[in-house]
Amino acid sequence: MKSNRRDFLKKTLYGGLALGVTGSYAESAQSVNGGTGANGVWAVDAGNRPRKGKSVMGLRCDPLSEVRVAVIGLGRGSGAVERLSQIEGTRIVALCDLRNERIKSCQERLKKSGRPEAVAYMGEEEWKKVCERDDVDLIYNATPWYLHVPVAVSAMKHGKHAVVEVPAALTLDDCWALVDTAEETQRHCMMLENCCYDFFELTTLNMARKGLFGEIYHGEGAYIHDLRSAKHNKNGYHKMWRLEHSKHHTGNPYPTHGLGPVAQIMGINRGDRFDYLTSMSTRQYGLTLYAENTFGKDSPEAKATYKLGDMNNTLIRTVNGHTLLVVHDTTSPRPYDRIHKISGTKGFAVKYPEEKIALDPHAHEFLKPEEFKALMAQYEHPLSKYIGEKAKAVGGHGGMDYIMDWRLIYCLRNGLPLDQDVYDAAAWSCITELSERSIENRSNSVDVPDFTRGEWQHAKPWPVIDMETVLY
Repeated sequence: MKSNRRDFLKKTLYGGLALGVTGSYAESAQSVNGGTGANGVWAVDAGNRPRKGKSVMGLRCDPLSEVRVAVIGLGRGSGAVERLSQIEGTRIVALCDLRNERIKSCQERLKKSGRPEAVAYMGEEEWKKVCERDDVDLIYNATPWYLHVPVAVSAMKHGKHAVVEVPAALTLDDCWALVDTAEETQRHCMMLENCCYDFFELTTLNMARKGLFGEIYHGEGAYIHDLRSAKHNKNGYHKMWRLEHSKHHTGNPYPTHGLGPVAQIMGINRGDRFDYLTSMSTRQYGLTLYAENTFGKDSPEAKATYKLGDMNNTLIRTVNGHTLLVVHDTTSPRPYDRIHKISGTKGFAVKYPEEKIALDPHAHEFLKPEEFKALMAQYEHPLSKYIGEKAKAVGGHGGMDYIMDWRLIYCLRNGLPLDQDVYDAAAWSCITELSERSIENRSNSVDVPDFTRGEWQHAKPWPVIDMETVLY
């Protein structure tokens, strides 16, 4: 197992070292503590690391009358520029990317929205200068995976709040780096898990908080999205980083879209927490078959070794005895699916392939369409009720991206805790390394660290936001 672990750490570093990320983020991967414990459980640091600052559970910071934003990474970040430019109380101060055409396109979007031009930065290392600016409150980090932690940590160390695309980190040490830095600096660090703000997810969150499902003891989430062509597209992901990850890693590299909404509903890190997990993957078929059919059987793409199994199932057990199943598959020919399944003592909900709900005492069948429609209207989340129509008009994955950005700015302007905090970012993202660690140990269980260092026992599940009484 020690040799497997060394191989994992060595391969984890390929992105950071090959693409210019140096320093503590790469080096820290060498210091992950772990070993096979009783009953074959791979034990990890379960939360005994000394706290360098103080807890940021429920962190409130001084209200900002205007949120000055810098957007780094204008592939996905271009959509953020479009949305933020339509949210009151924001000013986009700086834009940073490797491609000049993306910067120009975003400048045009700002001009079209009646916004002033932002300061432009272009180059591999220019994000560092952006983080050093003294006229930025929020770094919006939409870079590739390998830059998530370096940019977020730098932002916080320079006094900025940081929001970061998913997953927030790829290794345990990088998860801890986010937590430690947020606690040291007392800055917000939120992962941009947009699926928590989709309409059905918000409604089922409201239903759960109001007890409709009873005690929720099991949930399921997934990221099932055919990305074979996108991974093999040389003009797509920068330096084809997503395909490179598939060559060197197995497990679940992208757990948070399905996991986040279910974890939030089940009160993870607020009254309960992840205890341990076990993970299993199929062998790899999809990337090789796609390469053979697209580039030819003798092509380098077809002959390459891809470590990522096509289908991964990771089962997590919580301290309170509840379970969550997280599924990942980006190489199978099948429709998009996040599952979003909630099982409780009084009822059941599922989103894909069709939104349905079943409730006791007639839970052997789903509600009829008219009953379902009435229930959805009755329990519509106040946030989507308040801003949902504009969100649909602005767009961004059907509107959930706009709801997420609007709510983020709302909280910063009002000095409120964010809906997701750094502990959520770490707990949801650490599944990436832990699932691979489990697979490489014949799917034996792996402990999940307590990133809150015990604070989960005193925190209450995130409440339903009352937008009628808490306004600007």
